[in-house]
Amino acid sequence: MPNQTSIVCLFSIAFLWISGVCWTGTARGDESADAAEIQRSNIVFVIADDCTFRDIGCYGGQALTPNIDALATQGMRMTHCFQAAPMCSPTRHNVYTGLYPVKSGAYPNHTTVDPGTKSVVQYLGDLGYRVAQSGKTHVNPKSVFTWEKLNADGKKKQGKNPDFKRIDKFFAECKQAGQPFCLLACSNEPHSPWDKGDASQYPPSDLELPPYFVDTPETREAFSRYLAEITYFDGQVGKLLDLLDKRGLADNTLVMVVSEQGNSFPFAKWTCYDTGLQSACVVRWPGKVEPGAVNPAMIEYVDFLPTWIEVAGGIPDKNLDGASLLDVFAGKQTHKNYVFGEMTTRGIHHGSEYYGIRSVRSGRFKYIWNFSPEMEFQNACTRSKEFRSWVQAAENGNEHAAELVQRYTSRPEVELYDIRNDPLEQDNLAQMPQYTAVKDRLKAELDRWMTACGDAGHQTEMKAYDRMPGHSPKSK
Repeated sequence: MPNQTSIVCLFSIAFLWISGVCWTGTARGDESADAAEIQRSNIVFVIADDCTFRDIGCYGGQALTPNIDALATQGMRMTHCFQAAPMCSPTRHNVYTGLYPVKSGAYPNHTTVDPGTKSVVQYLGDLGYRVAQSGKTHVNPKSVFTWEKLNADGKKKQGKNPDFKRIDKFFAECKQAGQPFCLLACSNEPHSPWDKGDASQYPPSDLELPPYFVDTPETREAFSRYLAEITYFDGQVGKLLDLLDKRGLADNTLVMVVSEQGNSFPFAKWTCYDTGLQSACVVRWPGKVEPGAVNPAMIEYVDFLPTWIEVAGGIPDKNLDGASLLDVFAGKQTHKNYVFGEMTTRGIHHGSEYYGIRSVRSGRFKYIWNFSPEMEFQNACTRSKEFRSWVQAAENGNEHAAELVQRYTSRPEVELYDIRNDPLEQDNLAQMPQYTAVKDRLKAELDRWMTACGDAGHQTEMKAYDRMPGHSPKSK
């Protein structure tokens, strides 16, 4: 049996050994924390402008998009991504605030959120990230979106596309400082007037037009220039990826490329059809997203900000409307049962005095509620050379043209489409009695969403000018 002195000595040695282990463990924990700080993933978000998702190469489109296509093989291609509004300004506010448009107040175009609203700048900045934006902004007020601005000096037009020289410098600075970053690279392409890129790659006579187009020379010529500008945008994506490689940042960067709302041809932008609301979304995140994955989960732009917060090591605020996509990026094939859309025509260029639209989509059906079916639906598209050629064709006896012109400018109050069997939404089922239960279920979901957003329908539409600084009916 050991004596008392031996026991005391053994106890003392054990205490010192345990203390040393505890101290060493704390030191190693600090080192691990430092390593985690350094290794937090960077975020690069790339957004196009007025690009229909199905026109991109890896989504089955005719546009040559080698960089986006390659990115899809390196990461994940989402097949059911949606934004909440088919217009530029509400879409961008939606992404950067994580709030649905009516809820944030940014539901018309050329709009603003309330001062004091938190954005990606505050959420990620508080987590130690440098947040920078380059290219098209279209958000307000500046007090909310206080990111570093990486734009070219000089003419306003130069600031509508990413400035790759400044982005390269930004990457270099962040790499040298070991600081994680979030870059929002916002293109102005392929927004009309479609004057960039090489249209000779797309001979108008060789193009395949969607069935909701009228085949006129004006349409084919414009579609050729539009496709060329998608290829131009793809080149911008390639430059950004090259800069990440150049600075040795690619392996630790989450890259997301999206197409924004549909193009400015009829039945896309300014509408709540899938061609207006659905988006391409390609995600690359080495070591966390399986290369070549294709995921059918229904997701929304409002889900991006909660995702970025979790990537940065934070916990998303409960007031955010979206839900993190980390489990989807890890391979989960489901996310949401319904996605929603809203369109406010009041205040857009050459728009109807008012024409509110709301929509809800399940995996199978799309329900659209047009608040003012008595009004003619108008926007910049209906004044375009292409649409005027459709009208002329209709007047010359083209029945297909007459049907499309009528269907675009005059809508029933309710539209219902079987998306699975009619993905281009050509056959309105709303008047068929066998779909009454489907309509009732979707309308109840839409009502619930609108209530949660504080959306009073037509009354909210009529208040759109209140959300557009310096705008009034007289200045429209």
